[in-house]
Amino acid sequence: MSLKCGIVGLPNVGKSTLFNCVSSAKAQSANFPFCTIEPNLGSTSVPDKRLDKLVEMCNPRSIVPATVDIVDIAGLVRGASRGEGLGNQFLANIRECDAILHVLRCFDDGNVVHVDGSVDPVRDKEVVDAELQLKDLETVDARLSKCDKAGKAGDKEAAKLAALLTRYKAALEQGKSCRTVKLLNEEEETLSKGLFLLTDKPVMYVCNVDDASAVDGNAYVDAVREAVKDENAQILIISAKTESEIAEMEDYGDRQMFLEEMGLEESGVVRLIQAAYHLLGLRTFFTAGADECRAWTIHEGDKAPKAAGVIHSDFEKGFIRAEVIKYEDYVHYGSESAVRAAGKMGIEGKEYVVQDGDIIHFLFNV
Repeated sequence: MSLKCGIVGLPNVGKSTLFNCVSSAKAQSANFPFCTIEPNLGSTSVPDKRLDKLVEMCNPRSIVPATVDIVDIAGLVRGASRGEGLGNQFLANIRECDAILHVLRCFDDGNVVHVDGSVDPVRDKEVVDAELQLKDLETVDARLSKCDKAGKAGDKEAAKLAALLTRYKAALEQGKSCRTVKLLNEEEETLSKGLFLLTDKPVMYVCNVDDASAVDGNAYVDAVREAVKDENAQILIISAKTESEIAEMEDYGDRQMFLEEMGLEESGVVRLIQAAYHLLGLRTFFTAGADECRAWTIHEGDKAPKAAGVIHSDFEKGFIRAEVIKYEDYVHYGSESAVRAAGKMGIEGKEYVVQDGDIIHFLFNV
């Protein structure tokens, strides 16, 4: 899919530690600002219990999970929009990402340096937001000037874009991100995507807490929740320190025992990877059999021919129909043949919108 989630935040909040946990790549991790200079890109498998179940049922010769790309981006400081620190590089790298994992430090530790000298995740969030908003305001002002002139000259499309840009400008000048502006219709959604604004990207706030707060969070997390309540953004609580310890354990049983002792049902990294996948608007369909069980990645809302094209371009060009089994039916009846016998297999055409978890066999002719 070539979509990427960028891990961003101030220096020394735990970005690279989390990246090390979720990615097959390994970023340097150290207790000083700007440890990360060049963005680190890693691709990691997306944990999916549905694929695990299909593998258990089919006992295939090959297993292929879905993957998601994560980028660890250099820490940002005040003045980044004016080029301070690694600002220009930071902003360029984040512009290339499709969604943001904004890591906030929500733990006290005198041994870990904070760039501003104290722990305050809401302030940290506002520092990053302000720099991104200032850069977006530059972009919006430049585009608005051109669109205004074209709109007054009779260009209807330019006039529509100018109206949207005016609303973005008003929000940014109030210290609000572009994602808080409600789009009125699909046409505005299309126009918005073409602007590539930094504060319009989907965001999830990752609250990096101490071990004791990994389950329920703490006062810092509560403050973040209050601060982002109007943003339509997700929050995920995770202890990077705990996750790094889990990542070093090679034995699955040891990892599970450690999680139980912590009061956790599953690793925070699992939840983070799954959340990143969905934040990008990605969904999964499966092919299952004795040869291979595979998770295929599509965009939410993709129709059957588009999904077929993910497997091979010929499948999309010569699409005839899709034979669709719901995951729950496959598990209930135990096999494709049993599903067919029970009359639970759906025969779908070109307009079928693939649902997350569908098990599909495509028929095509080229």
